[in-house]
Amino acid sequence: MNVKEYMAELGQQARVAARAIAKADTGIKNRALLAMAEAIDESRDQLVAANAKDLDQWRANGLDDAMLDRLELKQSQIDTMIEGLRQVAGLPDPIGAITDMNYLPSGIQVGKMRVPLGVIGIIYESRPNVTVEAASLCLKSGNATILRGGSEAIHSNAAVAECIQTGLKAVGLPEHTVQVVKTTDREAVGELITMPEFVDVIVPRGGKGLIERVSRDAKVTVIKHLDGICHVYIDDDADKTKAINVAINAKTHRYGTCNTMETLLVHEARAAEILPELAEQYQQIGVELRGCEKTCALLPAAVAATEEDWSTEYLAPILSIRLVADMDEAISHINAYGSHHTDSIITENYTKSRSFLREVDSSSVMVNASTRFADGFEYGLGAEIGISTDKIHARGPVGLDGLTSQKYVVLGDGHIRQ
Repeated sequence: MNVKEYMAELGQQARVAARAIAKADTGIKNRALLAMAEAIDESRDQLVAANAKDLDQWRANGLDDAMLDRLELKQSQIDTMIEGLRQVAGLPDPIGAITDMNYLPSGIQVGKMRVPLGVIGIIYESRPNVTVEAASLCLKSGNATILRGGSEAIHSNAAVAECIQTGLKAVGLPEHTVQVVKTTDREAVGELITMPEFVDVIVPRGGKGLIERVSRDAKVTVIKHLDGICHVYIDDDADKTKAINVAINAKTHRYGTCNTMETLLVHEARAAEILPELAEQYQQIGVELRGCEKTCALLPAAVAATEEDWSTEYLAPILSIRLVADMDEAISHINAYGSHHTDSIITENYTKSRSFLREVDSSSVMVNASTRFADGFEYGLGAEIGISTDKIHARGPVGLDGLTSQKYVVLGDGHIRQ
């Protein structure tokens, strides 16, 4: 297979399909999503069998248990895929919505209409359920999509793609609205991210190496985040119970997610009161603590943190802790070492909370809440394609609106410019 020619063909087909899906009304898109859900439900045995091929192959190749767990497609996950499609069908359709319509002194009306991005390329690893999530969100937002899953899930993704195609055909939508790349050749990624004539946006979902490569080499806009170095700052005006509960949840609810707290900042005036109790709970759970000099003096179990610790996304039961003199020092630390993902302040001081919201340069900034809430479902978006820490139209969890753009619309009645 000539990968360059193959990817160009996919791009051409996607571009044609994008024009058709952009015109599709909400009812047709919703019926397609429900037809996909039905096809997946009817194809459970085929999906599990295809997934077993991937599991057997990569188990033999020595893939670690964590990756195999991400790769496995269980019946419960098939249930979740079906429910996800139905939920997306139930979400409001953003396409065509007109907002900010105003009369101007000239007599014309000017507003903004939400429109699809066009063709979205999505590159991801392991989990076959991402194929359904990505396809459903792109379809509902009126976009064509080219999906390039990991080589470890090639059989699983192909089986899921058949169900997606069945759903599209059932309502008469172009089958090329959603295309799954069939080759495992790594060159396919290089081609996908350098086809601006066919692809409008790239969304990489995977490890840091993948995202760095895509960010470096892409010739089209990329929606991405590299790291999730999230902070919780316990202010001197914090409620102790709230502070402990949030700090425990933000770190230990799940270790391997991008919205997990990696650094805890504590106002030095409250450290002696809060940290020993908090540290005892962390130790009982099995979290390793790494601290600044003042933290280590207060917590004998903590080991000295290095400069590298402050900018490390552990994705593990490890937490770095630093004592700060005030909120300004906390904000400076976050803006210097953070990844602009999610940061939270624990305080009962309204003025400080407002300043923190305004001054912390992150895609999600919280007051008295766990960083684990930084998620499309928790934000009421229904689902997300990923999280963006870039300063583009989509920042934070990217749902349907993030997969659209806006254009100005002008309404007149024979108006001419004087």
